[in-house]
Amino acid sequence: MLKYLLIVAALFATSACSADEAAAGAARQWQVGQDYFAVDPPQATSTGDKIEVVEVFSYACPHCAHFQPYAEELKSKLPANAKFVLMPAVFNAQWEPFARAFYTAKSLGLLDKTHQALFDAIHRDHQPLHSLEDLANLFYSNYGANPGNFISTATSFVVEGELNHGNQLVHDYRIDATPSLVVNGKYRVTAIAERGIGFPEMVQITLQLVKQEGAAKKPHK
Repeated sequence: MLKYLLIVAALFATSACSADEAAAGAARQWQVGQDYFAVDPPQATSTGDKIEVVEVFSYACPHCAHFQPYAEELKSKLPANAKFVLMPAVFNAQWEPFARAFYTAKSLGLLDKTHQALFDAIHRDHQPLHSLEDLANLFYSNYGANPGNFISTATSFVVEGELNHGNQLVHDYRIDATPSLVVNGKYRVTAIAERGIGFPEMVQITLQLVKQEGAAKKPHK
């Protein structure tokens, strides 16, 4: 996460720009292999005929909390032929309870109510949510989840399978930092300070790739 502290500092240092510079940035042509990367080999998607946009994140990652407004912006700008998907990463043992909690909240229909709220509880309110038991008793119980049932679901065979599948995809996408975005199983987008790519640029690149994928799906006349 030190990598992202340096990225944020670098981007804040250059955050003031003129209208001309902003217009130039909007017209920038993003280059594969430099500004974003091909996933090799491409991975199967989970969204049927729709273009899949995956955000790889962790509730434990402060940069993912900072990215939340940009994720919402991206979701609002996606065309009807695209779908936004969340996927938790597990880079270390401390992140695993949060991934299990994500899959459990999703299965219980709580995700819409709890996704932003959990980021706020951890990174804004600094609540002591470190274990699965903490999450069940101190957080998800506030949204109607029975703590015992929550923990049993989070440690179930079904959630174990989802966790393993997600971990494999994170590996196959070659994700090494969060937040990252993956477009249609083919392209990986992340912040790159030396290329001047922060969170706004990640949104721009992703939308361009979604448009590109949509055009490729249209039948040729």
